[in-house]
Amino acid sequence: MAQTRSRLGAGLGRLGGSPAARRVRTALAPTARRTGAGARRTGRVLRSRPSRVAAVVLAGLAAGYIGLLFGGRVVTPVGPTDVQLSLQPSMHGGTALELPPIGALRLDTHWGPLALEARLTEVRPDEAQRLIENDVELTRLTDQIAGQLRDGVQDLLVRAGVLALAASFVATLVLFRSWRRALLGMSSAATGIAAVLLLTWTTFNPRAISEPRYTGLLANAPQVVGDAQNLVDRFSVYREQLAKLVGNVSELYATTSTLPVYEPDPSTIRVLHVSDIHLNPAAWNVIDSVATQFQVNFIIDSGDLMDHGSEPENEFANSIEDLDVPYVFVRGNHDSEGTAEAVADQDNAIVLDDETREIEGLRVYGVGDPRFTPDKSTRGDAVGADQIYAEGAVLAEALRESRANPDIAVVHDPTEGRAFSGLTPLVLSGHTHKRATELLPTGTRLFVQGSTGAAGLRGLEHEEPTPFELSVLYFNRSTKRLQGWDDLRLGGLGLTSANIERKLEPEPDHPIEPRPPAITPPSSPTSPFPSEWPSDWPSRTPSSPPPSPSPFGASPRASDPGGG
Repeated sequence: MAQTRSRLGAGLGRLGGSPAARRVRTALAPTARRTGAGARRTGRVLRSRPSRVAAVVLAGLAAGYIGLLFGGRVVTPVGPTDVQLSLQPSMHGGTALELPPIGALRLDTHWGPLALEARLTEVRPDEAQRLIENDVELTRLTDQIAGQLRDGVQDLLVRAGVLALAASFVATLVLFRSWRRALLGMSSAATGIAAVLLLTWTTFNPRAISEPRYTGLLANAPQVVGDAQNLVDRFSVYREQLAKLVGNVSELYATTSTLPVYEPDPSTIRVLHVSDIHLNPAAWNVIDSVATQFQVNFIIDSGDLMDHGSEPENEFANSIEDLDVPYVFVRGNHDSEGTAEAVADQDNAIVLDDETREIEGLRVYGVGDPRFTPDKSTRGDAVGADQIYAEGAVLAEALRESRANPDIAVVHDPTEGRAFSGLTPLVLSGHTHKRATELLPTGTRLFVQGSTGAAGLRGLEHEEPTPFELSVLYFNRSTKRLQGWDDLRLGGLGLTSANIERKLEPEPDHPIEPRPPAITPPSSPTSPFPSEWPSDWPSRTPSSPPPSPSPFGASPRASDPGGG
């Protein structure tokens, strides 16, 4: 064995001294020198004073942030409940109110790297019952919870701050083994905490409590979010809304057999906006549940109730009569005249086609879609967005001349709805299967609803099923103007899970500026009938180049074959 090792070593020695090895070493020598020089420069930079200070600062900030998260946890009484307050890492800040098993509210209260989470841990039934039965107790709750929350947040910040400073000091002391560097690390953590507090203070939004995003059981939603209100940006209002929220939640938890009755604001008219049901029977359960829970005054359907507008589908409309409120309907491009007649046969239905009706104190104008494209073979019907707009312009001009401006105008296609800008405060539409809203230059708000029927069978064509979307609109009973709305997005097994986002109209009583009427119909270079009004179009059009895009950005029936 020794002789073998000796021979192996001699062989390696001879190989190392071979001409080939010398050539390899000669070729690699410059690279080795450059690598060594780079490593020495990197070492000098890392050993320089600025680099060492930066390392200490970063270590102090990281340890301080971790200390904030671990120390930011406290349980505090809030009215008849106990609430656990905690700090959570976040990219956008905000506040989360966790109400197990009811759901959760998300509030955009502030911006920053930390979010505040408040989780309800216990409800004291006796105190909650006194609160429900005594209005005086509810009034006192406003000042009471303001002080309790202030004390709880102060306790949370003190605990979190102390632990953050301690964590940064210990971490930098262990890493760098220097008292001076440990103090520098703690100082950097203190500076970071001050910066976070300053950022939270400067970005604090008191209106956030009135614009919550709710996730949870649909049956509990109205009790938690209440009615939309036009709130003033003042901290006193913020406190009052917190008190109402605590009162609502306490009432929910204190009731064991049935949920408390939702008491809507009598000064508010509640309208449920649905669209593009597309023959989905599950939509009726959704509509009935939301209409009942939110106690809406009436329902507006902006079209595409059916899928092909055929006579066998007309029986689907019979479910409208099971709803206990008026049902206002306009035809969509998947609805035939027979569809409109089937809807009109329901006792609580109101079919609008270029007419205005007063419903629950609101003047509602509606018109059916000028097209009928019930199947895919007629989806690309070469009807350009400009001609859809032209049809709306004709109707808008007639409405303008009658001087009977409605409170709401209802159409199916938002492109046609744009023509009513300046004639009404609100235009409701659907068609795109994608919810959107826009405040037009005249002051008119154009509201596009998603699909309340999850786009029917079309909703299964994508990787993710189309959600059920509908909205509850809140109108002031005196001014007839939109105050705010709740956007509902439903999904999950049994459709019991709801996501609700509250939106407020920034200036509900803003003026509506009239717009000059169109005199002649615009021509479309892509349309086979450029000189004719939409009312003169044939039901089916010859093949032609693709139509022009919608000015609203998404009007699939006019410009994209993927809509409803």
